[in-house]
Amino acid sequence: MNVVFKSALAGVVVLAGFAPVSSFAQDGSCTCATAYTGVNPIGSIGNVNGDVMISQVAGYGPAQAGGALDFGSRVVVGGKGSASVKVGSCNLSVPANSTLDISRVDNKICLNVLGSEHTAQTGGGNSTNYTPAIVFGGVALGALGLGLSQDDDHGQPVSD
Repeated sequence: MNVVFKSALAGVVVLAGFAPVSSFAQDGSCTCATAYTGVNPIGSIGNVNGDVMISQVAGYGPAQAGGALDFGSRVVVGGKGSASVKVGSCNLSVPANSTLDISRVDNKICLNVLGSEHTAQTGGGNSTNYTPAIVFGGVALGALGLGLSQDDDHGQPVSD
């Protein structure tokens, strides 16, 4: 194998560790699960207070009371917000700094509220995330090490 291939393979392996986990929810991880009756939209947003966004097929936008929810919808509530949703028999409150994900598990609708420790924070604070630089540096050093360890003369003695 040549250096370029080894470097690319090392990069793929490193990046695979940062790949997102499958978006298919497990029934046990649902904050609330309800039967799917085949009706679309599957639910709606009840109350919206403060900083609340919704992600659907068209992208993110401000959430509004009465807004439709479907599979793949995500309700993101900021630090000064809250929302409530109704999907089937589930009535959930989504507190500040939380995210609600809606997915399908077999013939059930899975609603999963993730707390602030799982959601990205925007604005405020002076924290800097160095993870991408560290990963890139590690891959670069690995590629350099592989390149320097190559036997370019293929075992042939070097003549003067």
